[in-house]
Amino acid sequence: MPHATINGIQLHYKVSGNADGPTLLLSNSLASTLNMWDPQMPAFEKRFRVVRYDSRGHGQSEAPDGAYSIDTLTADAVGLLDHLDIAKTHFCGLSKGGMVGQRLATLHPGRVDRLILCDTASYMGPAELWEGRIQLAEDKGMAGVVDATIERWFTESFRVNDPTAVATVRAMILGTPVAGFAGCCRAIQAMDQRESIRSIAAPTLIIVGADDPSTTPDKAREIQEQIRGSKLVVLPEAAHLSNIEQPEKFDQAVLHFLGVN
Repeated sequence: MPHATINGIQLHYKVSGNADGPTLLLSNSLASTLNMWDPQMPAFEKRFRVVRYDSRGHGQSEAPDGAYSIDTLTADAVGLLDHLDIAKTHFCGLSKGGMVGQRLATLHPGRVDRLILCDTASYMGPAELWEGRIQLAEDKGMAGVVDATIERWFTESFRVNDPTAVATVRAMILGTPVAGFAGCCRAIQAMDQRESIRSIAAPTLIIVGADDPSTTPDKAREIQEQIRGSKLVVLPEAAHLSNIEQPEKFDQAVLHFLGVN
């Protein structure tokens, strides 16, 4: 899969699917890679030109030291669109990816056709929460945060019933560079988009797992209240990675919103 020099770093990306279809840009969560979207590929690739990328600090993209910002992560997405000569795209991001989507639609409204924000938030305080996660990762490596992360990301029943999927995600977490994890944690720690997202004009769908303990349904409703005309879908029996726990319901919601199912 190719790399592009975007904003001074090497960004790893993949383009697949229907070359004649509309473009759909997917943005991954904290501590995952572009492969977190694998469950969606059978449905999405039939209909879209799908662009996936490893966020700065993740997967096969570079992981520079220091704090990142949501604006920097957004500039990476814009840079990738420019590199691929994509003027406008549908955007779907989960967790951190959804935070990037909010900023992209705020700062660059002409680049976003329809916006899908999944298991995300416009503000994720308190700052001490992120300080603790950063310190734990820096002291013990990603092994120090992986178990608690898996517990937040999946319901107990899913962890029992689909250990293969859980193991795949566990490997993504453990493979995340500590510098990249810490840099993105700093971006989330400093983020507050609660007022700025009022300006988003793109048609917006918000998806959240009913059992998400991190970016809760209440946080999803806060976004819905701020973005005029936005729609909310709550997926039952799903925690944070709702696209993996409930792939069929997730796909159906996205495809219906994009008018192609």
